[in-house]
Amino acid sequence: MAFFTHAEFDNHESLHFFHDEATGLQAIVALHSTALGPGAGGCRRWIYANEADALTDALRLSRGMTYKNAVAGLNFGGGKAVILGNEKAPKSPELFAAFGRAVDSLGGRYITAEDVGCSVDDMRYVREQTEFVSGLPQTGSSAGGDPSPWTAIGCLQGIEAAVESRLGTDSLKGVRVAVQGVGHVGLHLCRLLHEAGAELYVSDVNRENLKAASAELPVTIVAPTELIYSDVDVLAPCALGNILTSTTIPKIRAKVIAGAANNQLATAADGARLAERDILYAPDYVINAGGIISVAREYYGSSSEEEVRVDVSRIRDRLQAIFDEAKSTGRPTNELADELARNLVAAAKK
Repeated sequence: MAFFTHAEFDNHESLHFFHDEATGLQAIVALHSTALGPGAGGCRRWIYANEADALTDALRLSRGMTYKNAVAGLNFGGGKAVILGNEKAPKSPELFAAFGRAVDSLGGRYITAEDVGCSVDDMRYVREQTEFVSGLPQTGSSAGGDPSPWTAIGCLQGIEAAVESRLGTDSLKGVRVAVQGVGHVGLHLCRLLHEAGAELYVSDVNRENLKAASAELPVTIVAPTELIYSDVDVLAPCALGNILTSTTIPKIRAKVIAGAANNQLATAADGARLAERDILYAPDYVINAGGIISVAREYYGSSSEEEVRVDVSRIRDRLQAIFDEAKSTGRPTNELADELARNLVAAAKK
């Protein structure tokens, strides 16, 4: 399995593989950059088809975290952990304790938190082994706790900015939104969209998630394979990435793509394909930064929930600036966001 010649290797600073025989833990931690601070990014537990897919995910996600943290103005670099899920290594306090020891061995160069497949409770077991963790239970009005609601809040603001830019309306009332994935972030986003008056179409491979969403909200359930092509105004990907490809983009009917999933574009060229079809794309790591903003405020301490809210509110302005530049220059939004992030990291290195 190639590392330095891997297609997703982007001058990553280091790559770490961990195994714990007692718990069956198999984990990869990818550190993309520490130019702006310790590499920060959540821990994803997922059942991958093979180890190569897990490596690809870690490399792509860690680079995305560098860009996300840079554009959000955080004192964090980019890192990411993936735990390879399998029947021989079920979720357990012991598994996450072993992962905590792995994180601790990196001496603070990587800060972890929860991501897909992990929870606030899981991070409590990690915290018993290391101080280099955030996304822990909230106390009082201080910053902290599950970052998912903050990701959803930032995502809503991004959708509002994109709808105003592309559809010319400052209201979501009656706007048709297809939400792909109604787990932690997706369900929070659906609640916010419903409050704003949007018409909701949802899908999820997890039937329990769909059941919870339909029991609480007026949603139209669509098959996962069909939702991306729904006749809607906004497509909000909130599950896994790589859904915007040369195959899927020609069939998308939404005018706006703005969601919380990471790595929505299969390749950078897919951003240009969206622009050619006049589909406004909100760069994923810009719109979904609410969670890491909360994590950063919690980790560095002495912050309140209100301060997190103020920071997250700036996501809308960042996206609006990118949308305006894209309109005036004709360049794809993902290209502009990547350029901004890389310039910020380069300036920090100097």
